[in-house]
Amino acid sequence: MAHAIIAGLISAGYPVNKITVCSPTSKNRDQLLKKYGIHGKSDNADASKHADVIMLAVKPQIMETVCQSLKKQANFANKPVLTIAAEIPVKRYQKYLPTNISLVRVMPNTPSLVDQGVSGLYAMDSVSENDKTFATELMASIGKVFLLANEAAINDIIAVTGSSPAYFFLFMELMQQEAERLSFDSKTARELVLYTTQGSAALAATKSDLSFVTLREQVTSKGGTTAIKP
Repeated sequence: MAHAIIAGLISAGYPVNKITVCSPTSKNRDQLLKKYGIHGKSDNADASKHADVIMLAVKPQIMETVCQSLKKQANFANKPVLTIAAEIPVKRYQKYLPTNISLVRVMPNTPSLVDQGVSGLYAMDSVSENDKTFATELMASIGKVFLLANEAAINDIIAVTGSSPAYFFLFMELMQQEAERLSFDSKTARELVLYTTQGSAALAATKSDLSFVTLREQVTSKGGTTAIKP
């Protein structure tokens, strides 16, 4: 996801010389440096000292360890901290980091990898309007952003947009299997499902005045081939 955010920022015109990626291992870091021409460091705390914005893009299970090393050395005064880790509430970050941090929780989903993501954004009361705007514009570079009124909505958006791509892919998987069972080879079956999915989403997007129920009913003629027969 960090890769997607970096790519989105650069695509939106953000200066590459103002982006620094940090990782204790060189493999992934060097790939990003080579591809985008950004800066790279192995020391998180050292990079954070000079950053205007800090983004925590690590797995939840190592978040505490990463934050503890930053807490001892980094300067968090007047700089927002963005985190894309699930399951960790603000109150835990206040234990991991200085209590006066300006924290923004961001929940993107995997379509962000192709700039078609949906991100939920919740900002602490201490976050300034300028920093909220920056966080919103940053995530808008890889998709649609929804500002959340309370932190509990983070869990709701994970359910609605974070997990749901898997359910769409499952539906597509089953549709492909059925197409292959009927008569089509694997490649053709996949394309049939893929283009139908893309077309259906595009139709729904252009017909925003129609509910999903109405769109479904327009395909499902009474007694027709789409209707479920008892």
